Amino acid sequence: MHLFKSGKIYNFMSVRWYFIGLSLFLTFGAAVLLLMGKARLGTDFTGGTEVEIAFKKPVSAGNLRAAVEKAGFQEPGVIRVDDPKNPNRYLIRVEEVSTISSAEQAEIEKSLCLSAGPATDACPADRQATEVKFSPGGDKISVRYRNSPDLDAIKERVSAVKGILLRPGAHNPILQNARDNKVEIQLMSKGDQLMTGLRQGLGADFVPDSALRTEWIGPRAGAQLRDSAVKSIAISIVFIMVYIAFRFDLRFAPGGVVALTHDALGTIGILICLGKEINLTTIAAALTIVGYSVNDTVIVYDRVRENLGKLRGTSFFQLINISTSEMLGRTLLTSSTVVIALLGFFIWGTGELKDFSLALVIGVILGTYSSIYVALPLTEWLDHTLFSKVGVKKPVGAPKPAAV
Repeated sequence: MHLFKSGKIYNFMSVRWYFIGLSLFLTFGAAVLLLMGKARLGTDFTGGTEVEIAFKKPVSAGNLRAAVEKAGFQEPGVIRVDDPKNPNRYLIRVEEVSTISSAEQAEIEKSLCLSAGPATDACPADRQATEVKFSPGGDKISVRYRNSPDLDAIKERVSAVKGILLRPGAHNPILQNARDNKVEIQLMSKGDQLMTGLRQGLGADFVPDSALRTEWIGPRAGAQLRDSAVKSIAISIVFIMVYIAFRFDLRFAPGGVVALTHDALGTIGILICLGKEINLTTIAAALTIVGYSVNDTVIVYDRVRENLGKLRGTSFFQLINISTSEMLGRTLLTSSTVVIALLGFFIWGTGELKDFSLALVIGVILGTYSSIYVALPLTEWLDHTLFSKVGVKKPVGAPKPAAV
């Protein structure tokens, strides 16, 4: 299948400076947005609690935000989720997480008479705990006793600790293991408190009995994930640079690396401008884009290297025009089929799948563009300014194909 006339040479390099300016604006603009904190980072990176709810009746984002703030949560994020099956579906994100502070843990251990020593009126021998463990999510406490525990007394003692709320229910606390005298106490998580606050603020007619999903992550873990995400992209780019240097020669490697950085940063910058959330799904899309972009760049590089041997005497400037023109049909066919497939996910997908496909569509377009107007112009500049001065001489006298 031929999209373009065979043998026709397009003068891509004649307008390269316009596109180089556009690429610089896109790349540095994205970097500035990230450094200024303009990116809307997801819970994966900032930490917090995220609850997705399908409400029974229509409710506005403003009323929903007011109800969340009235429940005691500061600066909530309320995002409407497009879902034909659940037209009243919202994603609510708050900064608070279900953690028990060290002071609260100490108070709970004191109330449960952990290692209380000799029996006293406040801590008789049959009510002294031998072990107290707190779950990482801050919503469960496991307690062991020497003797058979008194569940009502345990409930009363833990409920008296300031800032600690037990999950409503007749079987809380519960004797988890009678042989080991092990008791499990379930606490209200931030997600539970959020749902309770919404029922009080909006009414049970609006709020369902349970959320579609509840997720949380601590701020320390979020920071670690953010750092790991940046490292993963940086490491992948470094190894790709090494691969290109060995696969071709040193003059090709910088252009490939700059193109990959351009594609990853450019995609994130466009998503920030569109108001999209930057999370682990976005990083996965960026790594996918890096893999796709290097594949497209390597194929064009391979044609350039092939023509270096076939068209001896042709300037590197014109060699790029010839090689790019020869690969143009193949490049556009490959990119367009990928974009068409991704558009299906974008149009009919929901939630993170929709955002993931959008990021990939942007990345594929930038990857195709950068192979022509980022990687190759930089390679030509390096060949002209550096390698031509260290003994790389080009034979002259061969005819030059005419450019159009």
